[in-house]
Amino acid sequence: MLSLMGFVTVAVILALLLTNRVAAVVALAGVPVVTALVAGFGPTEIGEFVAGGLGGVVGVVAMFVFAIVYFGIMRDAGMFDPIIRRIVAFAGNAPVTVCLATATLAMAAHLDGAGATTFLITIPAMLPLFDRLGMSRLVLATCVGLGAGVMNIVPWGGPTARAAATSGVPANELWVPLIPAQLAGIVAVLAIAWFLGRRETRRLASATAASDGSDTATSVDEPGQAYAALSPEDQELRRPRLFWVNVALTVAAIAALVTAVATPELVFLVAVVIALLINYPGLKNQTDRIEAHAKGAMLMATTLIAAGVFLGILEGSGMIEAMAKTAAGALPDGAAPILPVLIAILAVPLSLVFGPDPYYFGVLPVLISVGEMHGIAAADIAQASILGEETVGFPISPLTGSFYLLVGLAGVDIGKHIRHLIGWAWLVSVVMLAVALVTGVIPVWAS
Repeated sequence: MLSLMGFVTVAVILALLLTNRVAAVVALAGVPVVTALVAGFGPTEIGEFVAGGLGGVVGVVAMFVFAIVYFGIMRDAGMFDPIIRRIVAFAGNAPVTVCLATATLAMAAHLDGAGATTFLITIPAMLPLFDRLGMSRLVLATCVGLGAGVMNIVPWGGPTARAAATSGVPANELWVPLIPAQLAGIVAVLAIAWFLGRRETRRLASATAASDGSDTATSVDEPGQAYAALSPEDQELRRPRLFWVNVALTVAAIAALVTAVATPELVFLVAVVIALLINYPGLKNQTDRIEAHAKGAMLMATTLIAAGVFLGILEGSGMIEAMAKTAAGALPDGAAPILPVLIAILAVPLSLVFGPDPYYFGVLPVLISVGEMHGIAAADIAQASILGEETVGFPISPLTGSFYLLVGLAGVDIGKHIRHLIGWAWLVSVVMLAVALVTGVIPVWAS
């Protein structure tokens, strides 16, 4: 019963999100409450589940609110203007180069294995450029997601660390054999970024032709045009003399995030306070800046809180555990020899159903047990999993907090983002699987 209710809950939520029938907060919070009631849990029990789930996301919510406000202040102050000008000067108006630069920046930023940090670094830097060139924000989210996803296989990343803990195989031993596959994945990501850039080039050219030759996609040909095109209100907010001060503050904040000297929410809280004091002294100026960015921050904060409700009910009620056992029990005996291949193929779409903790601590132990019954090594199951499950798949997973950070910072619709990215993420995963099969890391047929 619990397993069925769990799958129904996930299926209904995904259907609502993918078809844009209701707001994300309605789907994420409303559906689990209803299914929990149908499953026989009382209001008191559901309240306890919700409290547990909210406790897991409160830090992410606080970080998101203050991060949105901070980077909004930095945009207002003009910190990103010189960066944009230099990128535009390098890439011109070529969406291909912009997409390649975006994916590369995401991969470099994800060297620390933290999705939230990657999105906080990459998207605020590239979003203004995408907007000024008229490029799709869905393409931005896809390039960033793919770049972060392919790097999430590193041993200090969450999925590999969890797989190591569950399988008993050291993280480095899981990762090192997969390096050739990961390199192939990086090449695949860059190839997809190139293709998406080419497609954007054609779309922008068609839009320009349709508007009787008006130059909508080339409004930043010259480095000085980006600033000149600003409205008088935006120019009034710019603080060019404080550029290096703001850069130093941002670098310090990012360094604090990477080195974990304090919690992310505290880092951004302090950064917001300093940024407001330096750039916009005075009660009215500071209140105006906070109000200017409050709408976007609160919209995603409510979505994150709703996600906490969703996760809390599924975990607290035992639905996740029951779903894991059902999924493992449904495996036909004849499919056991190709279990690692099946896992790797299904890893990306499984990210829509199982978050990192439920999968690696709930599903993976069951799959390892099934594999061992047929002579399949635990390392093979673990390595197959990390080729997609919450690695390349985490940027499409509504079960991770950083997913909401990605879509929130990029300003894209959740359903449209999933539909736009899932095929490309699956393709990258399949490319990595092919290389892993050729190199013998993943057995084609286990005996």
